[in-house]
Amino acid sequence: MTHILQPQSRALSRRSFLVTVGGLGIAVAFGRPPGLAYGADIAPSAQGDFRPNAWVTIAADGTVSIISPAVEMGQGITTTLPLLVAEELDADWNRVRVVQAPSDAETYGNPGFYGIQLTGGSESTRGYNALLRLTGAQTRLVLLAGAAGMLNVPVKELETEPHKVVHPPSGRSLDYGEIAARAVLPDPLPQATEADLKPSDRWRYIGSRTILRIDVPSKINGTAVFGIDVQLPNMLFGAVLRAPVQDERPETIDDAEARDVPGITHIVALPYGVGIIGETVEATKRAKDLLKVTWSTTSRVRNYTSQRLLDEYRAVGRDLSQQGVPAHTNGDAEAAIAGATTVIEVDYMSDHVAHATMEPMNATALVTGDRVEIWAPTQGPTGTQGFAAEIVGTTPDKVKVNTTLLGGGFGRKAEADFIVDAVSLAKAVEGRPVKVIWSREDDVRHDTFRPLEAQHVKVGLDAEGNIVGWRHRIVADSIFARTLPPVFAEAGGHDDVVTEGAKFNYAVPAHQIEYLRQDKGLAIGFWFAVGVGYTRFAIECVIDEIAAARGIDPAALRLELLKDQPRARKVIETVARMAEWDRARDGRGLGLAYSDAFGSHCAQVAEVSLNRDTGQIRVHKVWCAIDAGVAIQPLHIEAMMMTGITNGTGHALFEQINVVNGEVQESNFDTYRVIRMSEAPEIEVAVVPTPGSPFGGIGQAGLPPAGPAIANAVARLTGGLRLRHYPFTPERVKAALEA
Repeated sequence: MTHILQPQSRALSRRSFLVTVGGLGIAVAFGRPPGLAYGADIAPSAQGDFRPNAWVTIAADGTVSIISPAVEMGQGITTTLPLLVAEELDADWNRVRVVQAPSDAETYGNPGFYGIQLTGGSESTRGYNALLRLTGAQTRLVLLAGAAGMLNVPVKELETEPHKVVHPPSGRSLDYGEIAARAVLPDPLPQATEADLKPSDRWRYIGSRTILRIDVPSKINGTAVFGIDVQLPNMLFGAVLRAPVQDERPETIDDAEARDVPGITHIVALPYGVGIIGETVEATKRAKDLLKVTWSTTSRVRNYTSQRLLDEYRAVGRDLSQQGVPAHTNGDAEAAIAGATTVIEVDYMSDHVAHATMEPMNATALVTGDRVEIWAPTQGPTGTQGFAAEIVGTTPDKVKVNTTLLGGGFGRKAEADFIVDAVSLAKAVEGRPVKVIWSREDDVRHDTFRPLEAQHVKVGLDAEGNIVGWRHRIVADSIFARTLPPVFAEAGGHDDVVTEGAKFNYAVPAHQIEYLRQDKGLAIGFWFAVGVGYTRFAIECVIDEIAAARGIDPAALRLELLKDQPRARKVIETVARMAEWDRARDGRGLGLAYSDAFGSHCAQVAEVSLNRDTGQIRVHKVWCAIDAGVAIQPLHIEAMMMTGITNGTGHALFEQINVVNGEVQESNFDTYRVIRMSEAPEIEVAVVPTPGSPFGGIGQAGLPPAGPAIANAVARLTGGLRLRHYPFTPERVKAALEA
């Protein structure tokens, strides 16, 4: 699901402005108080704040409060988005205060996500940038109009400098705080269009390497408030015992011993488990361990064994008589392949992986009559409101969501199961807040994993080695069928998150992508770079296989296939220079991979070594070149690439969830293997922006090339060993070496 939002030339009225792109409309109310966000009171001061719109409030002392509509989960978005407003407003960044948006999709919804409040998909900057830049420009025009009245001069004679309006003919100036204290909102409000946006040569903040993330200091000094940190008066704690197999329910509950644990106040039967409420976390944990529950045995997930199903998925992909849902069609690839001189036909597979966020699932809820208040590290305030309202039997407008910092999200905290826990238990003790904290074992066993999937790729080459046809079949369950059924139905049974990344910008005359859904009952969900993480694995490895078949350099082949893509060529050429691509390494191999996912171009080279006796792969260094179009915060882009590469290396080498008869076998970091600090590669990043290009997403752009770059490096190091199954465990690598 990728929408690159471009601003339209459209006037802003006094009460609202509308940006319409690709059929999406965003109405933003002006003159409306933004309300209160958890931990950040922006109520009017005694002198009265200047509030020209729902996004910006200016106090008499000159403090500018800017709403951040996206949630902060370590990706730095609470700096990036307000910075866009501050740039067009000509505000002094040192006098800006950022405030987390309240739960109000009508005002703060993301155009990239159908107007709801949801953070993910590398969609925040792409979704909000036009809206926020126009908001900043509109606010600047309002200040100019106010200053014109105060100075009794024509507005056309005024200019702005950081945080003040100046009148060059007289040398007079007014601080934004002075205007806020004395000016009256003009009626009608001045209008802003795309023409009022600053040209890039006047940007003070966009592209600067001096702007630091605003969330980091509090995380260093310990004052940051994550969901797990929330403390409220008279608060109780909750835990939930879930069935070992998804969709089972408790049939009998023996809670005698659990109720005897000191501090336990309530045991609550839930449709999906048993809730425990108590005075301390320790008491709820002890009581949970003492519950004796007989579970139902009717869930079809009991038939789910991941390794067996993966074999089935691979067979489905190979069986070309089974038609899939078309995801992309450019010519008749199968017909083109039928006339090819050489055919490459391979399978690529990926196991389930868990999110394993640093902060496990948690939420705090207070139910008072038909009112609900929630404090949670959620990626989706709109969904949180809806689920909470359904549980209590009220309406979403009576649910207030206070979004805290997230200790990692990766798509997991877009789910609502942990919200349902907290609201369900709070409903049982109406009037007292209840905080639910999942154990790490619950977090791993009851995750919504990245889909199990198999891909069948069939490519035809002519006598000169040119690609004539490319057919790509993706076999997996659907995320949208569970989370957004109307979207899934409207797409005719296609899930574009599961297949995302399969459509590439390589010059191929006939290219077909098919999606073959396998509905096996296990809930799967959004994960870091979801589909792109495995579709690019297959594509980039196949590109290397084609290069080997033709006997040419893999970098040269990519440049040939991208001859009309200057931005793509630039990152490949840049990263090749950085890594000294043509220089031989003793005992080490280099591998290259490229991705254009999320509107950004990213190329990586991985340097690896291989212990042939154990099958252990070691990634020593990764070079990365990234072009996200306009680079709003280059330092931040570098950091996000490091995050993506580290995660990409971990999921390629280690991460694996195994389900046997519906039960997840892993439970904590002793069994669910993630990358260690000692295993993280050295990383070197070059940000190579393209001025004038659209804003690209960077939150997930660094992950997709990492795995295939490692696989391609192993192939070059070993003379052709192709690793086609994530993760590359030592056992799998050794078996491939011995095959």
